[in-house]
Amino acid sequence: MNSDRRIERVLLAAIESLSSPAAPPGLLAATHHAVFPGGARVRPRLCLAVASAYGDPAPEVADAAAAAVELIHCASLVHDDLPCFDDAPIRRGQPSVHRAFGEPVAVLAGDQLIVLAFEALARGAFHAVASGVTDARRGVRFFEALAAGVGMPQGIIAGQAWESEAKVPLSTYRRAKTGALFEAAATLGALSAGQDGAAWGDLGQRIGEAYQVADDVLDLIGQPEDMGKPAGRDGALGRPNTALELGISGTTRLLQRLIQDAVDAVPHCPRADDVRAWAVELGERLLRACRGRAVTEPVSTEQRC
Repeated sequence: MNSDRRIERVLLAAIESLSSPAAPPGLLAATHHAVFPGGARVRPRLCLAVASAYGDPAPEVADAAAAAVELIHCASLVHDDLPCFDDAPIRRGQPSVHRAFGEPVAVLAGDQLIVLAFEALARGAFHAVASGVTDARRGVRFFEALAAGVGMPQGIIAGQAWESEAKVPLSTYRRAKTGALFEAAATLGALSAGQDGAAWGDLGQRIGEAYQVADDVLDLIGQPEDMGKPAGRDGALGRPNTALELGISGTTRLLQRLIQDAVDAVPHCPRADDVRAWAVELGERLLRACRGRAVTEPVSTEQRC
């Protein structure tokens, strides 16, 4: 089974696990709406790519980790779209969750996805320890890695909070807003294969920063119908945006450097060349989008992710 099918299967199973006569039907529908249809699923794809670099010895563990990362990402999109933040009417080409189900249910749907992510990860970590893929000490690392990618001081919550500060260091913002969860994805992929996840953090961070940089460019040059969400929001809302500071050319050069840094950061492992090739292909798609020649490719745009 290819990685895309694996990801969709495990996400659907996670959402279906919430189904119960006791569950509020509106919240259940909103939670499903937040996850499907998906975007590029690049974070779980990174997680599986790293696990596969070691032969993917425990697919159930890798699947659980990949699902957890994507569920957190989907939760962040639900909250990011809320009226108190971006007030975005669309996401992934359909009404954002708060527009479709109301703001109170959207807040709860985002919260539910965070809980579901850690529940999925708990099952994966338990299986990893029970099957001997890892020991109990390293099993705790699964939760530490995901929590670091989500919370303070350098996770995506901190990244969102920087938007409310008067002065925003752009590099710090990019690393937290987007890079942190990519770092968690790469780390979890290695842990899922029984390896030391710390060695993969730099790869995830560089890819995440590259995605944020590309997103900043597309916010300036993209078309809403292609991106699946409004364009020009950063300038209108006074949000941090690398392209507004460096210009398109300067930002494209930064993107190229980040992609090369990501490729160089792949640690020694049995299938390192496969991961490097994956990173190069991803980088090429981002660059094409930022040069305005392939904005319609959903896989290359963070807006649809």
